[in-house]
Amino acid sequence: MYPVAAKVVGYIVAVIAVGLAVFHLYTGAFGVFTALIQRSLHLSFMMTLIFLTVSIRGQKNKTEDGGYKVPVYDLILAGLAALPGIYMTLNYQVIAERGGLATDFELLLGIVLTVLLIESVRRVVGNALAIICAVALLYAHFGNFLPGILAHRGYSIGRIAYQMYLTQSGIMGVPLGVCATVIALFILFAAFLDRSGGSRYFVDFARLATARSVGGPAKAAVVSSGLLGMLSGSTVANVVTTGSLTIPLMMRSGYTRNFAAAVVAVASSGGQLAPPIMGAAAFQMAETIGIPYSEVALAAAIPALLFYFSQFAIVHFEALRLGLKTGLDKDAPRMDQVSKGMHLFLPIALLIGLLVAGYSAMYVGFWTIVGTVIISFARRETWLDVKKFFWSLFDGTMNMLPVTVACASAGIVIGAVTITGLPLKLSAMLIAVAGGSKFILLLLTMCASLILGMGLPTAPAYILLAALVAPALEMSGVPAIAAHMFIFYFGIISAITPPVALAAYAAAGIAKTDPNKTGFTACFIGITTYIVPYMFVYGPELVAIGEPMEIVSALITALIGVYSLAIAVVGFWKRPCFIWERALFAISSVLLVYPDWRGNALGGLMFALAAISQMKGGKNLAANSAPVSS
Repeated sequence: MYPVAAKVVGYIVAVIAVGLAVFHLYTGAFGVFTALIQRSLHLSFMMTLIFLTVSIRGQKNKTEDGGYKVPVYDLILAGLAALPGIYMTLNYQVIAERGGLATDFELLLGIVLTVLLIESVRRVVGNALAIICAVALLYAHFGNFLPGILAHRGYSIGRIAYQMYLTQSGIMGVPLGVCATVIALFILFAAFLDRSGGSRYFVDFARLATARSVGGPAKAAVVSSGLLGMLSGSTVANVVTTGSLTIPLMMRSGYTRNFAAAVVAVASSGGQLAPPIMGAAAFQMAETIGIPYSEVALAAAIPALLFYFSQFAIVHFEALRLGLKTGLDKDAPRMDQVSKGMHLFLPIALLIGLLVAGYSAMYVGFWTIVGTVIISFARRETWLDVKKFFWSLFDGTMNMLPVTVACASAGIVIGAVTITGLPLKLSAMLIAVAGGSKFILLLLTMCASLILGMGLPTAPAYILLAALVAPALEMSGVPAIAAHMFIFYFGIISAITPPVALAAYAAAGIAKTDPNKTGFTACFIGITTYIVPYMFVYGPELVAIGEPMEIVSALITALIGVYSLAIAVVGFWKRPCFIWERALFAISSVLLVYPDWRGNALGGLMFALAAISQMKGGKNLAANSAPVSS
């Protein structure tokens, strides 16, 4: 059953993982190989690692001594997975000189690669994306049997295999290309930062910074989840990492289980909306739109600020409503403890500085890793010695596994639908159904983004949406960056949107509460993320398009609007809100976020009326309605 000793397989896995990490550091320093070689090598050996470390049931098969128990069939699959990359590397010149012709063996390799990729996705990402890939392939092959707008001529298995393996319009396409170059380096950066103690110090910093404020534990959850979510690229992984500490803290301080779980779910999702890294999806967006990465980060800055401002306001008002006192996190680390890790913020500052200076993302990724290693030696506690250095290489590669196969599988969908012309057909259908109404088109796009994003990691969710849904918005005149940010937002918040709501389920498991209630509470807490995307489509100033004064003006009114929305969500400001006050705050929030001076003026007036009533009404008046968060 297990022909190779687990310990031996463990050594093989370590050699491949460290070798892949060194490969990416080398290409980051000296330049990438030809696209098909870089991408096929990266993907093939990532799949080899998956078959050696993850069982057919999707569980890690690691033993207590660090080895891996691998059955015969997985050893065979691991060997087969390595073949496409090795063959492409050894025969690339011959393949290129043939000018589009392929041998039967190459088509067979394309079929093997496609099947093994779908199985790899099923093991480490989940059934949802694997099923989407299978459906896309079936659609490409059997399209001649379909009716109406979905019909096409149908393509042979050989033609599909060629598209997937030997062109840059399938598995070896742009999504895998970005992953095999830029994203790989930033995942390695996150691994080095984590091994130096960065994750622990980030959480400690968040707890110290908020320990003496009202609702401190919840604010610590927002800060720590945001910092780690920006790096991790996985909402669920971020929930588990930060929530295991911050959710119990919130419950002990007086927040309900449901609210505590929802806060972590929302904040963990929002971390991927925040520049500079944005869970690695920003690199895919820059490549897809064809603009510098720095422009994507700049466009994301104001919406991210609005998101975190709203989260702070909501947890603050909820703490006031519950009558929670300050200083409830009595176990918060001391300043002298946190100061030992403050230098670990410098790599992030270096990253931002290099991006602002206009350097390429690969250059930034490589030198940020180098900077992290050097900066770690500032204190003995954070040294990246030889052992930690090699573990960082190993961790980084293993963390790439789900991201790599997810991006590659997105290439299956893109390749399959591109040759059939489905994106243009789908865009035309959405525009026709909308009947010329931009709002209805946005509503349809939102629904499609939430559905397609359910159960998928951030990067592949965005890639699929960019291929299938974004063209409709661009065809209707929406600026490209606003259109892609719109689908990106809704693809991410599908993780907190029932009925799937994977982030809410993960957080509810930690809090031991009902995941459906957590999901609906998360929707209310994260309501800003459902509203702001509409606003920056109608007013591109919120994604930094326009004159500086217009952008600043839009930011100020939007901040007031988000503040007003937080009051409406919780139902408390100076005192509990009457129903009419709550309604005024809710309506004024939308008018203030919407970038139009007439709406802003009316919204400001409504906010002022509700605020005056709150301040004059005293603190002991009874509320006419319960807060949504309850």
